[in-house]
Amino acid sequence: MKKKTLQRISYGVYVVCARSGGKNNGQIVNTLFQVTADPEVIAISVNKDNLTHDLINESRLFTASILSEETSMKFIGTFGFKTGRDIDKFEGVEFKYGKLGVPIITGHSLAYLEAKVINSMDLGSHTVFIGEVMEMDQLEDGKAMTYNYYHEVKGGLSPETAPTYIKREDNIENIRQGGV
Repeated sequence: MKKKTLQRISYGVYVVCARSGGKNNGQIVNTLFQVTADPEVIAISVNKDNLTHDLINESRLFTASILSEETSMKFIGTFGFKTGRDIDKFEGVEFKYGKLGVPIITGHSLAYLEAKVINSMDLGSHTVFIGEVMEMDQLEDGKAMTYNYYHEVKGGLSPETAPTYIKREDNIENIRQGGV
């Protein structure tokens, strides 16, 4: 099977943030979608090994910032390939605390959502958190970064904890079979 096929599913690129016990963290996610319109409910998928997962699980709150196509790879690298257990991801980053007291990334972001977890689903390596949107706003105009744009234009990769991660040997096999 050509596993890169799953990367063709239409995704966006977002920073999901959480706060618990005075600790902030955030991470890149590509699995965020609207579930209902009334009330506004969204769902995200987060790897259980990530600090953000622990903070969402404890606080039952999260934010999601919708990233612009102009977002730098350095910024994405900080939130997507480094752990908040080792560094302060918010150092030098434009953010504010929202109405729920959770950080919202404002730099590189077109809009944001603040959500309260109303349900969750354990999927083995990941948890799907379902959140009722409590606040949302648009910050600027521009094009939202899609996961395809991140891969094809920016040349981005997926970390091992991403739901769409492809092992190096699978990537090599895809290339041998004419995959992308």
